[in-house]
Amino acid sequence: MNTIWFPDLSNAQGPKYLTLADALRDAIQSGDLARGEKLPPVREVAYQLGITPGTVARAYSRLVDAGCLEAVVGRGTFVTLTAPDYSDNPRDSMSPIFEDAIEVDSTPHNSGGSSYRVNMISPHLRNVGQSALIKKLLAEIAQDPPSGVMHYPSRDASKPARQAVARWLSAAPIGPVTAEEVILTNGGQNAILLILQALLRGRKPTVLVEDLAYPGFRRAAELLRADVVSVATDKNGLIPEALEEAARAHDAQILCTSPEVHNPTCGYTPEARRREIVEIARRFNFDILEDDCYQMSVAQTPSYRMLAPERSWFVASLSKTLTPALRIGFAVTPPNKSAVLRRAAEHSFFGLATPLADLCSKLLSHPDTPKVIDAVRVETGKYVRAAVNILGTYDVNWREDVLFLWLTLPEGWRANAFCQAAEAEGVQIRSAEDYQGRTGPTLHAVRIAINAGVSLSSFEAAIGRLKVLLDNPPEQIMS
Repeated sequence: MNTIWFPDLSNAQGPKYLTLADALRDAIQSGDLARGEKLPPVREVAYQLGITPGTVARAYSRLVDAGCLEAVVGRGTFVTLTAPDYSDNPRDSMSPIFEDAIEVDSTPHNSGGSSYRVNMISPHLRNVGQSALIKKLLAEIAQDPPSGVMHYPSRDASKPARQAVARWLSAAPIGPVTAEEVILTNGGQNAILLILQALLRGRKPTVLVEDLAYPGFRRAAELLRADVVSVATDKNGLIPEALEEAARAHDAQILCTSPEVHNPTCGYTPEARRREIVEIARRFNFDILEDDCYQMSVAQTPSYRMLAPERSWFVASLSKTLTPALRIGFAVTPPNKSAVLRRAAEHSFFGLATPLADLCSKLLSHPDTPKVIDAVRVETGKYVRAAVNILGTYDVNWREDVLFLWLTLPEGWRANAFCQAAEAEGVQIRSAEDYQGRTGPTLHAVRIAINAGVSLSSFEAAIGRLKVLLDNPPEQIMS
């Protein structure tokens, strides 16, 4: 690649990695970078442009994800021979090139088993019988569908499923739940979006999130053109003083949080801290959206819905306990507030498809389902322990029943450079940057999801390759 091509990033508006990725795309579209051409190493581009290697690695990674570039282990990064044409897309932060998938299928259908390449961006559950159980129940529904197959979804038709969800949640510390307070959704992310649609008001509402937060919170808020304000956290979750300051300064309408299993750090917010947060929410009159989708065990701490039932909305799904394929999620509303969320769901998609509602009812009522979930939890623990045994000398946050680990990188590694190096070793992981707001400080940490769709030996080998990288940080960065 000729050095004449290198763009001037000195006046870049916004993150420089986005500007560089845009310039690379332009060069591919115009033919300045030919199909099959090898790009210079990350450090050479960084030197030529006067930016960090991590910035270049991030731009390369974005274009690899978009299919414009291909990273070949041991050889380098190349313009793909069949690079996609994005000429009709606007060149902004919402372009497919720049937008990370919130979730990706880490082990596609009919793959898995022994594999050198292991995707640890999104979790994958071990199949311990849930597949056979779901197929069996689907066959029963096909023979005699309780809701029929010729009708729009309706409140009456979904009632058995909502009752099953209410019974299913009866052991969780979220307070009394009735079928009327359960809204069936197309997965947990859909539940988050629906709640924000139902509650946000005004021309430019404000949503509060943790400074490291599940990206789906920000994506949902941005779709609704809301301002997203990050709130500082510590090891116990949201810092009350920071939350109060943000609520006062921005007239916030809702707080989105994951107090039981914090995504991505594996953290946990104890009851005393939750009570402080509830007091602030009441004083400044904002709602609380609690995302509990990563919970694989029964929580022992009262949820926000139990502590502040008048303003707390609870979201969960079957994705992290049984399978994400069904896209069955549910939102539990505060008492006497179900109508507003039900309207949002009905106006968006009428309701969960009737065969899925029938399946939800059967699945959550079946006596084998708790046994299957217990088996999923046991298998997840095997993979978590294997990872911790290999990475245990480093700063790793983990819980045996949580589907990811949070690794703070040692001195000498930057998060994006580490992700790029891991990709070259056949391991895909997520940078801390994916969970931060655009103006947050740079954190050198990564999230490693548990991929139990590959064999345990393949998973251990992949973690071992990460360990080698951790043991050998680039000399250039350390100097």
